[in-house]
Amino acid sequence: MADLRLFLAVVEAGSITRGATDAGLSLTAASERLRDMEADGGVKLLHRGRRGIMPTEAGDALAHHARLILRQMAQLRGELGEYASGFRETIRILANTAAHAEFLPASLAPWMAENPRIDVELKERQSAEIAKAVSRGLADIGIFSDAVETAGLELRPFAIDRLVVIVARDHPLAARKHALLKDIMDERCVGLIDGALQEHIEAKATGLGARLKMRIRMRTFEGICQMAASGVGFGIVPEAAARRHVRSGKIAMIRLSDDWATRRLVVGVPMDAHLTAPLRDLLQHLSAGTADKPALRKSGYI
Repeated sequence: MADLRLFLAVVEAGSITRGATDAGLSLTAASERLRDMEADGGVKLLHRGRRGIMPTEAGDALAHHARLILRQMAQLRGELGEYASGFRETIRILANTAAHAEFLPASLAPWMAENPRIDVELKERQSAEIAKAVSRGLADIGIFSDAVETAGLELRPFAIDRLVVIVARDHPLAARKHALLKDIMDERCVGLIDGALQEHIEAKATGLGARLKMRIRMRTFEGICQMAASGVGFGIVPEAAARRHVRSGKIAMIRLSDDWATRRLVVGVPMDAHLTAPLRDLLQHLSAGTADKPALRKSGYI
């Protein structure tokens, strides 16, 4: 099963390096396992090139059957687990940056405290990548923006994520109530070292034919807020993170009025999947605290 998970991770990532990381393996170990799979089957599974990897026709067939097998095994574990005494379960969650850093800690903590036999494997990814991974059985639950393609998923609302611009109180932008990204591109910026949200923002800047003028990158939203408060540059962070620092009186918050800056975050699970009792309970818990939440919706009706 581990080899099948590795192969799917590599195919989804289009990279052995990224796939190995997602599977929790070193590049050397992952490469060796993939070579062994090809040797055992007597067939080439991957085309390797400078721009990444692509599955061969045989690789596509293996990926298809691997998804079916892994999904059936998950269903089997779920059914057995409901009868097993003392069963311990791990739930795999993929979340975008805002959900990962701002919303999930407070939401997950009480549920995990009440369910001591459940462990959570939480990873951060971009929304489009999350939706694709969950629909193919590579994660149990995804939390992402509903603006991406969600075919094959059932969705529940989770939260509203609004991105805002933050600057020092004496910054020239501080008097503004709202701004478009294109209006502030000439200003110096403070960003995240890495992460799905930063990649998303920089992709939007690239779409405008420009690059953010980055002065420094921080690991957390709190670090960005502290730098912005000192006049280092503007930052773009979730509104929830900004509001914690606005109270200090050192930063001003400006609404980012681009359409993509206000996102409805949803909880997604594979459509028609057999969910274990803990998964059903967690799904209900994650969507229970959301205001303005409709009933469970199928893809295509959001």
